[in-house]
Amino acid sequence: MAYQSEKYGSGSPSPTAPPPHWTLAPRMTSWTPTPRRVGLFVLSVAFLYSLVAFLFLSRPHQVGITAMVCLDQFVDMMAQTQRPSYLTEHLPYNSTLLTHAAFQPPEALPHRYPDMVDTFASYKYRNTCNISSLDLHSPFAPLCSERESMITAMSSGGRIGHDAPYMPRGCDMRWFSTEEICEILSRFEKVIILGDSMMRHVVGSINVLIRKDLGYGAVTDWNFSPEERQDCFCNYQFNVKACSVQGIFKTADVVKNDPESLACPANTIDVIIEMMIRFPIPSDELDRLRALLPAKKPDRPYAFILGHGLWNDLDLQATLDWLDTLLDVSKQHAPWLVSSSSKSSRSATKPKDRAAAAAAAAAAAKRERKHEPGFWPRLFLTPNAAGKEKPDEWIVSQGNKALMVFEEAVGAEVRRRGVEHLGTWNMSIQSNKFDGV
Repeated sequence: MAYQSEKYGSGSPSPTAPPPHWTLAPRMTSWTPTPRRVGLFVLSVAFLYSLVAFLFLSRPHQVGITAMVCLDQFVDMMAQTQRPSYLTEHLPYNSTLLTHAAFQPPEALPHRYPDMVDTFASYKYRNTCNISSLDLHSPFAPLCSERESMITAMSSGGRIGHDAPYMPRGCDMRWFSTEEICEILSRFEKVIILGDSMMRHVVGSINVLIRKDLGYGAVTDWNFSPEERQDCFCNYQFNVKACSVQGIFKTADVVKNDPESLACPANTIDVIIEMMIRFPIPSDELDRLRALLPAKKPDRPYAFILGHGLWNDLDLQATLDWLDTLLDVSKQHAPWLVSSSSKSSRSATKPKDRAAAAAAAAAAAKRERKHEPGFWPRLFLTPNAAGKEKPDEWIVSQGNKALMVFEEAVGAEVRRRGVEHLGTWNMSIQSNKFDGV
């Protein structure tokens, strides 16, 4: 290290003064060995050597460990002196205290028993298809107290890990047994499902449950060839390309061709799907809808499950026009679906000109789409999340961002029309999808 031979002055050096002279000076003063100093040094070294030798001979392992601990503490102390204070200062642990576990076990009530067991245990091909109801839904408490909170919980729920069992958020849903499903469906004169391939999967799943058949419950296996029995088995019965034409579109076909496979009592349920995939809706599809609706009010209510979106490229306005068309056709052909209050409000309107008449008619039609509690239940399902196998050409227009925005917008709009909304994006984002769609 270079040192200046003169001290730095407080003022500037004199112009006439000679430049400072730099020399390499030792940092330690000179040490002169004397006989006494040499003797003391030798004695100290001999004492320390004897002490260390004694310790190692008596407890070598303990001394070695002690030396390593001291060395580690020394290194840590040296490292801390070189670290910023915010990395070395002691901070209290910021713990979150929970008053209860994240998920409570289901209530010990009789109606919750099917939630806690594998209801597929008695189904056909249970072991071959290797599917348990507990693989699909994990029960917990509390149970949702009414339908609105259940729909919100199901739309907001998800999975803890890829392909893990599904769990609603906040409160749980019921996992009904086949007998309970039959009883629920029998409350309706007819359950009409309208929409695209996703809705075909919905009706297929219902058929699996009411036929207690995991292998061929969703398809017309009574007329299968050997090749079809092999290609459309277990999960592959939902294969859109190979097995969609073999899907069961109405329970009346099961009653006609394979009544023994139906677990529900005879002539108690009627579930049917009409494929209406895009807007504008062809006239022949609307005619098929009209044929399903009687002009006279039935003894039991009709239920509608609707789903739309992908075939119109998630166009919000096209989906709303599709829905409005179906609601208008339904109430025009089956006026008993319309509440009496809507009729009276419409008849009380007496516009003076055509423009006002048209506006009043549009307002009345919108009012008549409102839900009549308990008699015209309508549920709208938005498309599920996209998978990794979804073709690249649809990633932007039908990818997960577009699906999330679409679900939120549709949910708000259909509720204004008195239609309940069930979102499926959350519940499907971490599940395996056969073709990514």
